[in-house]
Amino acid sequence: MPHRTTPPNRSRPENNPRRDPTAAGHKDAATNRIAAHNYFLLEKFEAGVALTGTEVKSVRAGGVNLKDSYGLIKDGELWLLNCHIGPYEHGNIFNHAPLRTRKLLMHREEIRRLMGQIQQRGMTLIPTRMYFKNGRVKVELALAKGKQLWDKRETERRRTADREAREAIVRGRRGP
Repeated sequence: MPHRTTPPNRSRPENNPRRDPTAAGHKDAATNRIAAHNYFLLEKFEAGVALTGTEVKSVRAGGVNLKDSYGLIKDGELWLLNCHIGPYEHGNIFNHAPLRTRKLLMHREEIRRLMGQIQQRGMTLIPTRMYFKNGRVKVELALAKGKQLWDKRETERRRTADREAREAIVRGRRGP
């Protein structure tokens, strides 16, 4: 009786060199850099986004702006408002509206917990970044509390002092 050999395990290549790094999940589609300047970011959550086809293609192309967007809980559902996803450049008359309200997908228990924290402490939900995970668009939401002007100044002072300290250490290593 002939001996059967099993075929070698063929693993899929994880890093396809032709694939876009944003679509592969190696690079964020959009980040909200001003959020850390205007808010104290306390806790972060991941949520899915219900998008149309042209919106996903536009996110892949990097046409997203999270600067003025925020999250809102209404009737037990989580929504993303003022998130600008530019129209898909190869779209037709069925292209999406850039500033439409989009539904965020989270578990009901997580939404209830967020609702309690937002109502009690006067906090808000701010999207900090949008990215791809396993081929799906995800948004990272941060539970945030607004900064006052003096808080922003203190953060800037601390950042400047840290930068100067790092530069002094580098100068000290190089020598005179």
